[in-house]
Amino acid sequence: MDPVKLFKMLASIKLPWQPTRSKIGWPRRGQIFLWIIFTSLLLFFCVTLTFNGHVWQMLDSNMHLSEYDDANEGYGLRKLLEDPEARLRQEGLEKRLPQCIIIGVRKCGTRALLEFLNLHPNIKTAGMEMHYFNKDENYDNGYEWYRKYMPFSTSKDITIEKTPRYFISESAPERIFKFNSSIKLIVIFRHPTTRVISDYSQVYENKLERNKSVEPFEKIVIDKRTGRVNTGYKAVRISMYYYHLTQWLLYFRRHQIHIVNGDNLIVNALEEIKKVETFLGLDHAITEENVYFNETRGFYCMKSGNDQHCLGAQKGRKHPDIDPKVIRKLNNFYHPYNRKLFAMIGQEFDWD
Repeated sequence: MDPVKLFKMLASIKLPWQPTRSKIGWPRRGQIFLWIIFTSLLLFFCVTLTFNGHVWQMLDSNMHLSEYDDANEGYGLRKLLEDPEARLRQEGLEKRLPQCIIIGVRKCGTRALLEFLNLHPNIKTAGMEMHYFNKDENYDNGYEWYRKYMPFSTSKDITIEKTPRYFISESAPERIFKFNSSIKLIVIFRHPTTRVISDYSQVYENKLERNKSVEPFEKIVIDKRTGRVNTGYKAVRISMYYYHLTQWLLYFRRHQIHIVNGDNLIVNALEEIKKVETFLGLDHAITEENVYFNETRGFYCMKSGNDQHCLGAQKGRKHPDIDPKVIRKLNNFYHPYNRKLFAMIGQEFDWD
C-alpha cells in the first residue's frame, strides 16, 4: 500500500484520547501533547517503511543481477575465488590431453628433444614423465587424472608428453591406441651399442652416489658361462629396437610414428628438430637463434632471447673406457636386428 494513503487512513481514525475542544474552543494541553507524539511516531513508521522497501528492492535486484552474470559469464568473483584456474580457462587456456607422445627410447636423447621442442610457441610439453600407459596404478586413475598433469594450452597448440619406458612396455601400445588411435608418436634411436653403454653409465654413477658396488661393464654385458652377449641384461634388450617397434606397428600405421636419429640430434640438432616440426604440421619456428652448440658441454643447448639453457650435468656424461673386443661383439650381435629394423621403417642409420 502507498505509505501516504496509509498515513491518511491512520490519521482519520478517532482515538479515545484524541484532543477535544474545551468550552472556549481550545484543546486541552495533555491531549495535544499525546496527539503530537502519536503523529510523530506514525510519520516515522511511514518513512521507515518506504525507505526499507526501496532498499530491499535494490538488494533483490542486485542479487538477481549477480545470479544472471554468474550463470551467463561463469567467472564472477565467487567463481574466481573458488577456482584459481578459472581466469586461464576464460582466456581459452585449458589442460588438454596430449596429441603427441615421445615413447622412447631411454638414453637416446628424449629429454633433449623435448626441451628443444618446448621452444616452439605452439608446442606445450608436460614437465614430468607420466608413466600413465605402462603403470597399472596410474592407468587405473583414468584420463582425467592424466589430464590434470598436462600443461595449459590453446586449441592451436600441440601438447606433448614424454615417457621413454612406453617403448618397451607390453601394455602401452594397446592402451595408447584405445586412448587415441590417430595420435602421433615419436621414437628416438641411437647406435644400439652406444645406448647400452650410456645406460650402464647412468646406473653406474647412481649406484656410486649411494655407495653401492658396481660390476665392470664387460662382466655385465657378456655372459660369464657362454662368453656371448648377455640378453638377460635389460640394457641389452632395450637396444633390440626391432622387436619392440614390432609391437607398436601392430596398432599404429608407420606414418603415425616419426623416428628421430638420436646420433644426429647431438651433432645437428636443428636438422632433426625441423623434421619433427614438419611431422607435427607446424611452421619452422625454431631456428639458429634458439639452438646453439656449447663448446664446453660438447652438445647443443637452448637459447631464448638473452637466456641460455643446457641440460643438467647428468646429461651428456662421459662414458667409461670399454674393451674394444666387447664393443665389437656387441656391434656384431646387433647387426642382424639393425638390418630388420631398417627394412621395417624404410630408413637407415650409420651403425655398422
